[in-house]
Amino acid sequence: MTGDQQYWTSRPEVGSRPDQVTLLLPDLEVSLETDSGVFSGARIDRGTRFLLMKGPQPTEGAAELLDLGCGYGPIACALAARSPRSRVWAVDVNERALDLCRSNAASAGLDNVVVTTPDDIPDDVTFNAIWSNPPIRIGKEALHDLLSTWLDRLAPGGTAHLVVQRHLGSDSLARWLTDEGWATQRRASRKGFRLLDVAARLVTPTDRGQP
Repeated sequence: MTGDQQYWTSRPEVGSRPDQVTLLLPDLEVSLETDSGVFSGARIDRGTRFLLMKGPQPTEGAAELLDLGCGYGPIACALAARSPRSRVWAVDVNERALDLCRSNAASAGLDNVVVTTPDDIPDDVTFNAIWSNPPIRIGKEALHDLLSTWLDRLAPGGTAHLVVQRHLGSDSLARWLTDEGWATQRRASRKGFRLLDVAARLVTPTDRGQP
């Protein structure tokens, strides 16, 4: 595999090719360092931009926010800039991406971003909101495990905001989420992308008597 196809691995084997992109939104402009071996390193992903354009604004008050699969940090940096009183957890397994995200947040003067691996987030931390362009290409079973783990760390009343391509299974994912107890609504659609709002579930499968 080449390019960003290894972005879901901890240590991409593809050689480093540093680059730079600009995240340009109506309310902010951020220059971001990128590289090969990370998700959408050559440009801001269209789904990510759609999420940041049409997703809800984060709270103005203090909150715990999660960027799940942060890559080099466009979502994390946008959330941190838009909600400076919040703590933004930027999580990824890709070490190259984590280094870039850390550097990009520092360069933008965003000291409310915590860049970390999944295992290093304290178990008692819950999230008021989650934003993610999830790694669909890791496969359905792995994706379901990933989302189950983090959606169950939403605080009561919390919501996750996911952007998924329609042809990569956005509608079937929305049905699965709802069936598993996370009430899911489509917030917006554009050019093959679905923006899903996923509410924290009130009843877990165990509570419903399932094994």
